[in-house]
Amino acid sequence: MIFTILFYTFVVVTAVQIVYYLFFLSFTNIEKTQKDADVNIPVSVIVYVKNNADILINYIQDLTKQKYTCFEIVLVNNASSDNSLGVIEKLQKDFSNIKIVDVKNTEAFWGNKKYALTLAVKAATHEHLLFTEISSKALSKNWIHGMASNFSQEKTIVIGHQKLKHKKNSFSNLLIRFDYLLKTIQSLSFVKFRSPYKATNHNFAYTKSEFFKVNGYINHMNLFIGEADLFLKDAVTTKNTTYSITIDSFVVSTKSLSFKKWFSLEKKASILFSLYKFKHRFFLRFFHITKLLFYLLVSYIVFVNWKLALPFIISYYLIQYIVLGRSASKLHEKNVVLLLPFLDICLVLLQISIFISNQISKPKHWK
Repeated sequence: MIFTILFYTFVVVTAVQIVYYLFFLSFTNIEKTQKDADVNIPVSVIVYVKNNADILINYIQDLTKQKYTCFEIVLVNNASSDNSLGVIEKLQKDFSNIKIVDVKNTEAFWGNKKYALTLAVKAATHEHLLFTEISSKALSKNWIHGMASNFSQEKTIVIGHQKLKHKKNSFSNLLIRFDYLLKTIQSLSFVKFRSPYKATNHNFAYTKSEFFKVNGYINHMNLFIGEADLFLKDAVTTKNTTYSITIDSFVVSTKSLSFKKWFSLEKKASILFSLYKFKHRFFLRFFHITKLLFYLLVSYIVFVNWKLALPFIISYYLIQYIVLGRSASKLHEKNVVLLLPFLDICLVLLQISIFISNQISKPKHWK
């Protein structure tokens, strides 16, 4: 009797997981909002600067080589303690399309990134804004074009993709990129179904009008996290948001993420997750819960009657491999799924570890 109940529960959670993965596959089919040849809208590229004097020159010189008709670079220096301001002032003399926003610390907004970005938005010349950060770089000299081509009269928010740097012969890097791939296809699938919840300021575009329509970051200015996600939560409608998965629109992180840093960021991300809309929290949690149940139940059922469990296990991994394989191909991350079953199990165990760690010591908001 107990085995029968557990077996049928196993069948249900396997079916739920398969439905989720088929839902995730939807993001790979996207319609272009306008023809690339028609793109000529002026763009303000906003770059956040905080103690980056050592890499600023190479980064900005590379950014100025973008093949786009009309763009300015707004460098927002958020009270850097190094020589960042001096470097960008020198760069401004060399490049006429650079604008500087120098933010001084104030008692009310001490070191607040959202306050600095708000000043940058106000200072930007153009209606269409494209956000990035110095810890990432464009994969193509057509990056601005690749992102701007998704704007239309209806689509005023564009979510771009950031690839993580690949580190050879590193299992932790492979695991981190696998986790990032899964999170990316989850978030983009929700955009496809007109319910976006996640973006990154490393590659994010929207109009000034959308920013001021919701008073920018005013609803979460006191939180030192979520400048992209929480703005998206306030500004999104069922029609105004799209995303780009063409490689010309990608950026890539300049440094590989260590396992220790990733684990710390995952702990802190739980704060941001708690601020998402209820429907997003529910669907994402249900996905993780059913995945955990799948592995708990499969270990028991295989022990009792492996022949009965085998068709469901094969179906699960086959669908998972097809979906993640196609998604990885679209995002140019083909090698991420090579150790798929093992990576999936490791990720579940790590998520349990992160949950337990958060119960022992709650993460604090970070600056």
